Formats: sequence, C-alpha cells, structure tokens
Amino acid sequence: MHPQQLHTDVTYLKGVGPGRARLLRQELGIETYQDLLYFFPNRYIDKTRFYTIAQLERNSSEVQIVGQVVHLKTVQQKKGSRLVATFRDATGEMELVWFRSQQWFRDRLKLGEPYVVYGRVNWYNGVYSIAHPELELLREHEQKPRLRMQPVYPSTEKLGRQGVTNRLLSQWVAQLLGEVRDTLTETLPRELRETLGLMGKQRALIQIHFPDSQKHLAGAQARLKFEELFYIQLALLAKKQQRKRKIKGFPFAEVGSHFNTFYDQHLPFELTPAQKRVVREIRADLGSNAQMNRLLQGDVGSGKTIVAVLAMLLALDNGYQACLVAPTEILAQQHYRAVRELLEPMEIGVELLTGSVKEKDRKPMLEALASGDLPFLIGTHAVLEERVRFHNLGLAIVDEQHRFGVAQRARLWKKNTSPPHVLVMTATPIPRTLAMSLYGDLDISVIDTLPPGRKPVRTVWRSDADRLKVFRFMKDEIAKGRQVYVVYPLIQESEALDYKDLMDGYESISREFPQPQYQVSIVHGQMKPEDKDFEMQRFAEGKTQIMVATTVIEVGVNVPNASVMVIESAERFGLSQLHQLRGRVGRGADQSYCILMGSHKLSEDAQTRLQTMVRTNDGFEIAETDLRLRGPGDLMGTQQSGILSLKIADVVKDGEWLRTARHHASALLQADPVLTDPAHSMVREKMARMEVFKSRWDYIS
Repeated sequence: MHPQQLHTDVTYLKGVGPGRARLLRQELGIETYQDLLYFFPNRYIDKTRFYTIAQLERNSSEVQIVGQVVHLKTVQQKKGSRLVATFRDATGEMELVWFRSQQWFRDRLKLGEPYVVYGRVNWYNGVYSIAHPELELLREHEQKPRLRMQPVYPSTEKLGRQGVTNRLLSQWVAQLLGEVRDTLTETLPRELRETLGLMGKQRALIQIHFPDSQKHLAGAQARLKFEELFYIQLALLAKKQQRKRKIKGFPFAEVGSHFNTFYDQHLPFELTPAQKRVVREIRADLGSNAQMNRLLQGDVGSGKTIVAVLAMLLALDNGYQACLVAPTEILAQQHYRAVRELLEPMEIGVELLTGSVKEKDRKPMLEALASGDLPFLIGTHAVLEERVRFHNLGLAIVDEQHRFGVAQRARLWKKNTSPPHVLVMTATPIPRTLAMSLYGDLDISVIDTLPPGRKPVRTVWRSDADRLKVFRFMKDEIAKGRQVYVVYPLIQESEALDYKDLMDGYESISREFPQPQYQVSIVHGQMKPEDKDFEMQRFAEGKTQIMVATTVIEVGVNVPNASVMVIESAERFGLSQLHQLRGRVGRGADQSYCILMGSHKLSEDAQTRLQTMVRTNDGFEIAETDLRLRGPGDLMGTQQSGILSLKIADVVKDGEWLRTARHHASALLQADPVLTDPAHSMVREKMARMEVFKSRWDYIS
C-alpha cells in the first residue's frame, strides 16, 4: 500500500461501513486507515505467562494461575451473599469470589481438579482474591492452540452500546494489518536501526497490536517511540537550520553608544554571571547574518527585563526599533514602568500601547512609530493590530509566548519586509524534555541564578487550626512596615462559590485587621478594570497593608515591600501557579514568606505539590514535578497540543528516548543537511509526507 493510501477513509475497510465509521470518528478520532493502524492498545491481556500465588503483587494486575479448588463456602453479607472458593497451588492459597451465578458455579466446580484461572488480583484483609475469574480445566486449556497476548484498546460507553467491542476493533486492526503488512515502508535508515538495535517498521506495528511476548512488545514500543520522537526532533531541527540558512536577520554589527552608556553608567546593579552569559548569547545572535529566534527562560525575579532592555538598546544602536509584547495589560504596564525607569536618564522614547489607550493618545504614538521617531513600543495584543506600523522593526520580544496564539505571533512578524529578530521570554520554567519538544526549533538561554541580595522565600504549610497564629504573624510583619497578599483560588466552573469564599475571607480579615489601624484592598475578576487598577495602585503605593485577591495578581504585580504571601485552599492550585504566586514576594531585600493554607485531608498529588513548594524554590525542579503530576498537555495549555498529541511516546517518561532521538536527528542533519544521501532517501520521503500532511503530523506513517 502506498503511504498516500493509508489516508483512505476507514469507511472502506471491510466490516466498518458509514455508520460505524461515523462512530469511530466521533468517539475515537479515527478517520483513516492510518488512524486505525496507529490506534495502539492501552494494555494487554497476557495469557502467555503463568504466575504462582507466591509471585502475586498488590498492583491490581491481571494474572493467569494453575491450581486446585480445595474448599467452597457461602458467606453472608449485608445484602445477599457471596460464594468463596479456596484456590491452592504449590506456593500458597488465595480466594476466588462470585457474587452472581453462585449456584451454577457451586454445582460445576470440581474440587481437587487442576484449573487455569485468569482475572484481576485484589488484596483484601491479608488475602489475594479474584472476583468472577475466567475458569477452565487445565486439560481443556492444554488442548487449545497457544494464544498470543491480547490487545485491549481504549473505548467509550457509546461504542460498547453500539456493538463496537474490543474484539471487533482487534479484528479490524488484524484485517488492516493483513492488507498493508507487505507494503509498509521502512522509515528509519538501516544504520540507525542497527546502532540502536531497533526492530523493523512492519514487525513493530504487528507486535504493538498482537505481541508474541512481553519482550517483543517492549521492542515494538521502543522502535515506535524512538521513531515518533526522532521525526519530531528532525522536523524542529530542520526548521531551525532552514530558517538560519534562508531568513537573513538584520545584522546588528554595532555595539554603540546607547548600549555602552547604559551598561557603564546606568545599570542599577552588577549583572549576575548568568545574565552576562545570556547577553553574550543574544549579542552573538544579533551580530550574525541569521535571524535570532531565542527562548529566554528565567525564574520569577531572575532579571529578564534588564536583559530585554540591553537587547533593545542594541537594536537602537543599529538604527532599528524594538517592541515588547505581553499577554495582559497588567504585565505590559509593569514592563513599561520598569523599562521607562531604567531608560529615564538617557531620555529614550518608550510608549505603552494597550486596548485602553484612548484614541487621542494613540494617534500621535502610531505616527511617531511609523516615522521612526519612537524607538521602543511596549504593549499587549493591541500592538498586533493592522493599523500599528513600524518604520523598521528590528527586534520583537514576546513575554510568556505560550499565552499567544500562533496566528497572533505571525501578525507581528509580518509588520516588516523581513522578519525581525525574536526573543521569547518566559517566567514559567520549562523542563528540558518539554523544551526540546515545544521549542526545539529555538535556541534556548537560561538565567538560572537570582540577582545578588535576593533572599529565598521561606515557605510553610499550615492548616485552619493555625489560622490565629498566621494572623498574628501577619500583624508582626505589618508592624515592621511590610505588606501582605492573601490569595483565594479561582476556578471558572464554580465562580459563584469562589466569589463567596473570597468575600467571606475579606470579611474575616477586615474583622481581624480593623480600620483605621489597617487598610485592606480587594481585587477580583468581577471588578471593572479601572477599579482593579485603583486598588492595585493603592497597594503598590503602600496605602493599604493587605491585598485580598484572586489569582489576577499571579503576574504583573511588583511590590518590593510585600513580604508575605498567604495562599488560601492551596491544594486547589497547580504547582506552577503556586510557584508564580510565591514569586510576587521576595522582590525586595527583606526576608519574605509564603504560607500555604491547606487541609490535612489531601489527595496524594496535592500533598506532593505542597511538600515540593515547602522543600524547594528551584523553578526547574518544580516544573519537573508539575510535568510528572499533570502531563505536558495540561502544563502548556491547548495551543501546544499539536506537538504533544503523541501516539505512543511520553515526553515525561521517555526523556531518555527523546534525548537519544534529538542527538541522532542532529547528527543526521549535520552529516546530510538536505538529505541527498541515498541511504537517507526514506527519511527524505517521510519528511516530504509530513509536509503534505503537516496539520496531522502527530504520527509517523
């Protein structure tokens, strides 16, 4: 079968037809032969192996055992009864249990006869048991042909009701494999397969659906995981290579007076070694003939803004404009204030463009931008509007890129005849394996140290029983002249409930911290933007000591005098969100504190999150834990799901395969950049097919 034919509509597979094809499409997303071929089992019934009772473990697995029924009894329960058989082999005893059809089994079970039983193991009251096992006399079992491991496919209730059973899905896959097996083309070079000891493509697809043994299954999984990750890395690296070869960047040859004057005379503090390293990397990019595409990762408070300003000054020194785009108005305003303050002594023009800028202020700003009189623009999505024209945009800085859609970013690049240099910044530490998958086509810089003088935030976990002590501590900090955040969770589905929690909390804090001695601000999503800004401004100016808020303060509020962050119902927050909130304090020279208020009756995941927060301030360690708990799709949001909708690989569990895949993809492109070597012909063909079906290149055909 030609690869193109794998895109045949599944309707045409014998036994499927239009009705069932519609069901497969709606319930499982299966539209084509290829979709069905790459619809892998999520577990297997292994009837190739026999266990002894002594080998059983408390892991709810399905096992097959040979033994004898030595005793039967009926046990009365609150409702009805159950039939319990004592089942024995040479290594021990367990129970077989029936809640239904008890008389039928009581009449037919033969004591002392060897049986083969199969089912899911339970552990209860110190005894292993299987409820409603499959049961067969050993002599009858031995007369049947040996079965391979049986695949169990993901399914839905609707499919089951409509008669699309696991057995039927298996039959369709077997039939499809029968049709295509001899025409499945190899997609990995022989040398690479031999180096890594990977099985062939055809064999891997057969063994992933119908494995002969656990060993063959592991081999098929390894082959298909590597291939999936290899081609994603190859596509990302080829894109990066092609961009550097084809898209010429504006060469910023000068390190001129603006950069040097600022660096020598107006730098507010000595740069950390990490910041210096990143500035060197950016200067090298900007000085080359290729367009810069760099991701700058830096934890909350690590000093990314100063690096961004230095890059913008390099653009100005070379006669170009620069813009910085942020996802929210609050964050854009914070960047604007910080950049304007840094550049004030040099009298360099900086303007802020957001949705709330009035037309009378907007018009002269856009005219100055179009004429080149305005060198720097900071703003939100408003910068992307059609009417915003630059004279010569040389550098675009995007903060928290994953919160912008692809189409929105593309609009920014089109504001020039040539694409500007691009610096993407994020305060969300991205685990290395995820960065390789999401941003594998970008160069990556990391600021991994905090500026000098910053003290790590002390984090503690407290329960409701400790609330009075927490209030006392807040009063002590306020008496020292510090300020406090109290944050409540906000979950869209229960907005009314969240609002009630927030207002109840505000009232109890207002009672505990009465006027006129204390002033309390409140900020939540249902307030008008101008009221929200007014309250935030009061807190920033020190006119209120306590800010009671929902997570609207997660990004964009910079109050160095705030030293305490109290997070209510902390178990309802994600780990990265807790870390972002903690980053709102610890921005001054004083010791800061984060108090996680949570119940002691927590799920295992919630406990892990809170314990991780107490244990470490390292954003990358926190991101790794978050990735393990939540998975990549949840972590990065839906915009990135195209790359992460993997069929078999897992960027969390298969990090080693990912690194191996990237290494070999990089080596292949270095040796053969445009894939002209005949030994790489199948790679070239596969890459061409991925281009044709690039909206669906989440599996490898």
